[in-house]
Amino acid sequence: MPTPAIFTPYSIRSVTFRNRLWVSPMCEYSVEKEDGVPTDWHLVHLGGFAKGGAGLVMTEATAVSAAGRISPQDTGIYTDEQRDAWARIVAFIHSQDAAAGIQLAHAGRKASTRRPWAAQHGSVAVDDGGWPTVAPSAVAFAGYATPVALDASGIAQVVADFTTAARRSLEAGFDVLEVHAAHGYLLHQFLSPLSNLRTDEYGGSLENRARLLLEVVRAVRAEAGDRAPLFVRFSATDYAEGGLDKEQVATVAGWARDAGADLFDVSSGGLVSGVTIPLEPGYQVPLADFVKHASSVEVNAVGLITDAHQAEEIVSSGKADAVMLGRAIMRDPHFVLRAAHELGVELDYWPAQYLRAKWPAV
Repeated sequence: MPTPAIFTPYSIRSVTFRNRLWVSPMCEYSVEKEDGVPTDWHLVHLGGFAKGGAGLVMTEATAVSAAGRISPQDTGIYTDEQRDAWARIVAFIHSQDAAAGIQLAHAGRKASTRRPWAAQHGSVAVDDGGWPTVAPSAVAFAGYATPVALDASGIAQVVADFTTAARRSLEAGFDVLEVHAAHGYLLHQFLSPLSNLRTDEYGGSLENRARLLLEVVRAVRAEAGDRAPLFVRFSATDYAEGGLDKEQVATVAGWARDAGADLFDVSSGGLVSGVTIPLEPGYQVPLADFVKHASSVEVNAVGLITDAHQAEEIVSSGKADAVMLGRAIMRDPHFVLRAAHELGVELDYWPAQYLRAKWPAV
């Protein structure tokens, strides 16, 4: 029998992924010291996916500056101490023959917020350890503090922060860099006309709204050279009238490809609250499929992908080149090993320590 598509290797630039079942970025909000330095939690959390057979293990949204953190408990990659702590985690991921990726992020107007399980919600006041937030325009996310609109020097600093973060990420040993332009965070805020009301060269037309993202992509590509794959995560729709949509995102994906991006991680939503999202198995796959074929780019699909046969159909049918798993792999860090069993694939990367736990041959 031919090897299922999700278990065929996949190469981008200098990196070959052992399969096409990848770990999606998943925020952990677990840096109790609030210094952005990843901890043993992150080592065990991410390391578990690597020993569980994933082809690529992505970090959570990792802030390129202190002000870019979603919460005070987020990880960062804006100090050498953070870089060195990430290097330990990357080394373990590599020891399990998985690739390591980092999602570089700036939360913009959704920064300085309380983590989801906190007793209170909304923005963290400066007196309580929070900080002023920034955005393309002084338009607040519902229930959060009003941000300050970035001026020219502030925009230039964002590009510089992504550049330096990319450099530190490569020094830490990461194989893949992903620029986060989804889920209502800063670069998405610039892309969407619902949050970007600027009248200068960073607002108005789609080309202008995409300008900052493309500047970041070019800067990160220049820092990475030809070696490291560069992904961009998009929200392909705001689920709101007058917002960003899949046609605009497909256009921007083509521009970003020309600027140096290699693959697009297609998600949705996050910019505005109170919208109706059609949650059902694989609900974002049609968006990934559209972006892939409208702009002739490589994509991965993500969102309520929960079993091996579903993932295989997505890739084998050509809707996406890989899939990312979130909640499903959080529930079962050995999802990939189990998927191989269910599809009748004999893997050569079972951890030796776990061989006695293999399922009987089907």
